[in-house]
Amino acid sequence: DGMNVLFVVVDDLRPVLGCYGDKLVKSPNIDQLASQSIVFSNAYAQQALCAPSRVSFLTGRRPDTTRLYDFYSYWRVHAGNYSTMPQYFKENGYMTLSVGKVFHPGVSSNHSDDYPYSWSIPPFHPSTEKFENDKTCRGKDGRLYANLVCPVDVTEMPGGTLPDIQSTEEAIRLLNVMKTKKQKFFLAVGYHKPHIPLRYPQEFLKLYPLENITLAPDPWVPEKLPSVAYNPWTDIRQRDDVEALNVSFPYGPLPDDFQRQIRQSYYAAVSYLDTQVGLLLNALDDVGLSNSTIVVFTADHGWSLGEHGEWAKYSNFDVATRVPLMFYVPGMTTSSVSQGERVFPYLDPFSHTLGLVPQGRSKKVVELVSLFSTLAELTGLQVPPVCPETSFHVALCTEGASIVQYFNASEEKVEEEEDGHDDTYKCFNEESVAFSQYPRPADTPQWNSDKPKLKDIRIMGYSMRTVDYRYTVWVRFNPSNFSADFEDVHAGELYMVETDPNQDFNIYNNISHGCFFKKIID
Repeated sequence: DGMNVLFVVVDDLRPVLGCYGDKLVKSPNIDQLASQSIVFSNAYAQQALCAPSRVSFLTGRRPDTTRLYDFYSYWRVHAGNYSTMPQYFKENGYMTLSVGKVFHPGVSSNHSDDYPYSWSIPPFHPSTEKFENDKTCRGKDGRLYANLVCPVDVTEMPGGTLPDIQSTEEAIRLLNVMKTKKQKFFLAVGYHKPHIPLRYPQEFLKLYPLENITLAPDPWVPEKLPSVAYNPWTDIRQRDDVEALNVSFPYGPLPDDFQRQIRQSYYAAVSYLDTQVGLLLNALDDVGLSNSTIVVFTADHGWSLGEHGEWAKYSNFDVATRVPLMFYVPGMTTSSVSQGERVFPYLDPFSHTLGLVPQGRSKKVVELVSLFSTLAELTGLQVPPVCPETSFHVALCTEGASIVQYFNASEEKVEEEEDGHDDTYKCFNEESVAFSQYPRPADTPQWNSDKPKLKDIRIMGYSMRTVDYRYTVWVRFNPSNFSADFEDVHAGELYMVETDPNQDFNIYNNISHGCFFKKIID
């Protein structure tokens, strides 16, 4: 009880990490954190877009309750005056601090990252964030471009640094302040990379020789993918290097060699992120707080790296909705840590290949919307009540149940459960389920399919993921009263995880799926 919280959230990070079994990516510091944590291998975001996902997990409400599916409304004004997770900690005596991208900046957090409701002091944003989309990538001709693939010499960057480096420095400064203050804290640190542009210190490319980089296992658009489900990756098309390729809209594809370069730079950006996480956790050791601080590590959603012929997020596939999620709880996920003991010595990705394995692993399907209640329970605060069916008028409640009960579930139990699933097509009521959703403006891909504004949404894809399957229905949606009409189904998808882990073979039309449907409308 009464532990501090260090909450690390990463932009657009899918679980390409050593601790998630990725053989290529070098992530020794995150793997070291995992080796002292409970790691959830089936964790999912509620919408694969920054602002809706973040507002959802920071309020503990689903997008249909926050009414945010784009970037252009503030939930306290347009939905309900919902308390946030940091606000709840603040009201319970914690100093709450925000560094980097925690809330999505702009309208959706009232141009203030929800300060002063959520934070004790004004949130910190790195001064070099504003150069993120400028022409800072040196091309082969020596000129500067706004590229997607953008390894850089940091000394040549504005201010001689990068936003995530600045965020780490500020977070470390705050840890030192909190050490002297001796007050409980909730410190949220939001890292930008591997969000596009893939701009990172160029030395990280050395970790990933291009000849070692493969294409996605399924780089084609699946034959039975409904057109409404496809996202045409318009944001990367606007980058100078992609624009120069003159790729056809909406399906592409990108040339193979460029696909490899994107994948290479995404991995390099992940290793750069890993060093920042390593420095931050090493500082937690330095200030002697590793024995009294819970560390959570997660992302707002994933990012498609060519799977299904898609790039970026903006879909309901696992590659876009699945996220890393781990909790380090001293004395619970590890034996108690003595004062001053080093738990997180910094590991250099250029020399360390430890192959550390997670302390504990759960295959339970869980959702980011559960973070609020889970952290309340772990710190001994009263867990917010479950929301009633309609909760626009309720300030404090949550739509995601705490997942602390899964922390000590041993792997054996999970295996037993899975063995009992003989009838693949049966629905299981007792199974854990993750719900995600994605809006579309039309049945076929168009210029605003990736990020439709609320007024343009006509279809909502509601998706349900269990350990066995992903089931999605695309139904008519009315943005003026936020209603979905499940009688008007435009398309459907069903993928069986065991036989089709990459979700390439849609069997929606092959079987009757009445019980899946019943479960999704409940």
